[in-house]
Amino acid sequence: MTESDLVHEEEVVRREDLEALDCVRRARDKTRCRNTKSPYVGDGRVVRYALLDDGASPDPGCGLYLRRVFFLLSHDQDSRPDRLYREGTPGEAVDPRTVAPKRPAAKTPGSQSGSAAVETSGQ
Repeated sequence: MTESDLVHEEEVVRREDLEALDCVRRARDKTRCRNTKSPYVGDGRVVRYALLDDGASPDPGCGLYLRRVFFLLSHDQDSRPDRLYREGTPGEAVDPRTVAPKRPAAKTPGSQSGSAAVETSGQ
């Protein structure tokens, strides 16, 4: 995702404090509204989502607005200490500390390797 894809983001709503986490998952959400709570449906929970400004237009292919959504699945790191991604993370993972409107979220060593792998490599 590039900055030009995010030009109409007005705000990223924070539903949870994620500063202690290494990563969150990101996706593009298709919605009927540009500035309401994300209707994301899936196994897990939305922790942040983007709101679009008045200049945003729906996607011509589907007639829906495309917005970023950041989420965690039930087996991700905050829910289980013996989590599936203890020493690695899913491909869509980004560092939650880098999530901001109009800027692509970044992949960092912690968001790509998991905290256990970063601690080991730092010794």
